[in-house]
Amino acid sequence: MAALDTGDTAWILASSGAVLLMTPGLAFFYGGMVRAKNVLGILVQNFFTIGIVTLVWTVVGYSIAFGSGNKFWGGFDFVGLQDLTASDTTIPAVVFVSFQMMFAIITPALITGASADRIKFSAFAVFVVLWSVLVYSPIAHWVWASTGWLYKRGALDFAGGTVVHANAGIAAIVLAVALGKRRGWPAGDFRPHNVPFVLLGTGLLWFGWFGFNAGSALGANKVAGYAFLNTQIATGVALLGWIAVERLRDGKATALGAASGAVAGLVAITPACGFVSPLGSIAVGAIAGVVCALATAIKGRVGIDDSLDVGAVHLIGGVLGALLTGLFATVDTNPNGKDGVFYGGPWSVFGEQALAVGATVAYSAVATAIIAYAIKFVWGLRVSDEEEEIGLDESQHGETAYRLTFTGGGTGSGGASGSATPVQVSEEVKA
Repeated sequence: MAALDTGDTAWILASSGAVLLMTPGLAFFYGGMVRAKNVLGILVQNFFTIGIVTLVWTVVGYSIAFGSGNKFWGGFDFVGLQDLTASDTTIPAVVFVSFQMMFAIITPALITGASADRIKFSAFAVFVVLWSVLVYSPIAHWVWASTGWLYKRGALDFAGGTVVHANAGIAAIVLAVALGKRRGWPAGDFRPHNVPFVLLGTGLLWFGWFGFNAGSALGANKVAGYAFLNTQIATGVALLGWIAVERLRDGKATALGAASGAVAGLVAITPACGFVSPLGSIAVGAIAGVVCALATAIKGRVGIDDSLDVGAVHLIGGVLGALLTGLFATVDTNPNGKDGVFYGGPWSVFGEQALAVGATVAYSAVATAIIAYAIKFVWGLRVSDEEEEIGLDESQHGETAYRLTFTGGGTGSGGASGSATPVQVSEEVKA
């Protein structure tokens, strides 16, 4: 057993807190993109996910993901987080459990962007529990546990391109299909109600992602430094790539595009950050920014109402990042990795990445479909037409996000005078 390293332990504890911050950041990122009558619905779903997945991970999720078990299933050795001490390394096992808990929390939260505006809160609650146990934890075991079958084959996924992003991205698409299209989509007005919220959420995600990626080195070391630096480089380049596509295609670069490009870069560099060089991270970011921006047009052509483009960003970005790792990985960055095809490695390295992507996407799609349609037929998955028209904030939670009162008889800079009641303003914002 390795001696406890206090520096490594402190770094992973700090990284765990940063990763947790990503879920509230995601809530604001998504919340700003929906209509005002649904913003609390998204925020509550994300905050609820923090609570319920914490419980699920503690009781059984960690054991399924990281128990010894077999190559497909970790088993129940660590149910209730018992008997962890024997797993201590340079960091205590309880610290590793905490770090991985934050990954388990944000992964199902990513799915909420595809089901926005129309999923029943009670159905969402059941979905998150079942999906966390039956989809996320087994795939985490395959890729990250020492006994997992993809881990043993040598698949490279530094921080979650397959486990988190491709997994959540395909699940989001399947759930969107099970729910059906929003009323009025695509002809209606579904523009974001608060773009500053989107940028705020992006900033929180960007900050937290350093813990997500660099923390996955599981130590305060050189590989963590590369992961940190590569995360920044790829994200910045992807932002530029996305807005370049917008500029060429639409004539304008948008704030929403800049935010989406940054997230696409964060997603794509996640599996590669601890394996590629800074030059490799430029390539990953540039490809992700351009391809993910172009991929947003796919949902309209195929008629799948993925409300907030989870598939285009997380599925496409996660798959790209995993595959590009097989091309750009270099042992100069991480001696425990491999050389990718562009660094003299064999095509089998790329092949193992493709296998990991294919297995993850296939299993997640099938398992998510079973869960979603079972809930749909037994419990009911979608709100009624009337509840959808009212909005999730009021119909599911009995609240409104905005109750603003303007008073005073003078004329302001905008020429307005008098007052508006909270109800009047609420109706205007809701629309």
